[in-house]
Amino acid sequence: MHIGFISTRLNGTDGVSLEVEKWATVLRRMGHELFYCAGELGGYASSGSLIPQLHFDHQSIVKFSREAFGEGRLSTDSAKLVDGIYATADEIRAPLRHFIRANRLEIIVVENALTIPMNLPLGITLTGLIAELGINTIAHHHDFFWERQRYQSNQILDLLDTAFPAKLPTIQHVSINSIAQKRLKDRRGIDSLVIPNVHDFATPPPKIDDYSKDFKATIDLAEDEPFILQPTRVIQRKGIEMALELVHRLDLPTKRLYITHRAHDEGVEYWRWLKREAGMMHVDLRLIDHLIGAERAKANGHKIYSLWDAYPHADLITYPSTYEGFGNALLEAIYFNKLIVVNRYPVYNADIGPLGFEFIELDGFVDDAAVGKTQELLRNPEQVQAMAQTNYQLALEHFSLEVLQKKLAKVIANFN
Repeated sequence: MHIGFISTRLNGTDGVSLEVEKWATVLRRMGHELFYCAGELGGYASSGSLIPQLHFDHQSIVKFSREAFGEGRLSTDSAKLVDGIYATADEIRAPLRHFIRANRLEIIVVENALTIPMNLPLGITLTGLIAELGINTIAHHHDFFWERQRYQSNQILDLLDTAFPAKLPTIQHVSINSIAQKRLKDRRGIDSLVIPNVHDFATPPPKIDDYSKDFKATIDLAEDEPFILQPTRVIQRKGIEMALELVHRLDLPTKRLYITHRAHDEGVEYWRWLKREAGMMHVDLRLIDHLIGAERAKANGHKIYSLWDAYPHADLITYPSTYEGFGNALLEAIYFNKLIVVNRYPVYNADIGPLGFEFIELDGFVDDAAVGKTQELLRNPEQVQAMAQTNYQLALEHFSLEVLQKKLAKVIANFN
């Protein structure tokens, strides 16, 4: 079949782009021909159809977001705002319709664009097009607007309830966790299938090679110094202050915490606060986002490493999130057989923890037991390896590409 992915952005290392790549791998394996359309394209989607206004950072789209959810909402005429959103939706309808028709698409997969209102006109356009064309649609939901604090205050609730997500007979809805599935049903009366985030656990993880062997030296760590890695963006819900507290309390010769990604869409105040906290705790907190790219490269004469080059060197992965739609970085840490500290965020409690994984668990704060267990395991690599092997087998059973293939086959069969 001809299947098209539509999103605001299909590029880089954000969760949506990464998950689309996994879905694409599986769908190609199943024999389908794939097409991509977004406001930013790269990597696997680089040959797709680019429509700049689909991006949430497009100037016209940012204006609507500011007036609907930002400080501008206090002085915005809601009727005029809605008129503007629909007018812009009309502008992007024709190129989207062309993408669907020119590629003779039989199914479209809408990635989060009918879920979180980062691009309001896009949600409206897609709702209208799906109704107009009667096209079979998989709406893949990663983050609903009611799950994000910044969307709680608005004057366009009727619009949000129309398109985020839309309720149409040709749409099959997919949630990434059971909590979201239940809330979607309770709030909107919409049924959905849970398809969790996955990883290619059938393929062994890459090891340190000639390209990546100097990674620790590049980040100013000696070979015998512990590498503690926070493989996330710098945003408040990642709970990085708990990672700082843990590192501060560990008996280590050097207390350093490295973060791989910096946030560009939620401001820098949290980062500034973290730096102040780290200073008071005497923890060397470092951002290495300038060294980490989607793939290996050279920039200004310097090596750029992939995230896959960083993970193999890590002695401890910190993942103290207070909220996650699922937890891609947690799956990646399992994939690389690492010792992991995880905060018991809601989806973890519902869909991951009960499966029997062996992690160091936090319950919203760093207690003595977590510090002691971390200290003990850092000194016992054989026990860490045994835990890691247990986790790997569980992930292979529950969160592999093979599991995804079975679930996608079920969704596509429902269209027939």
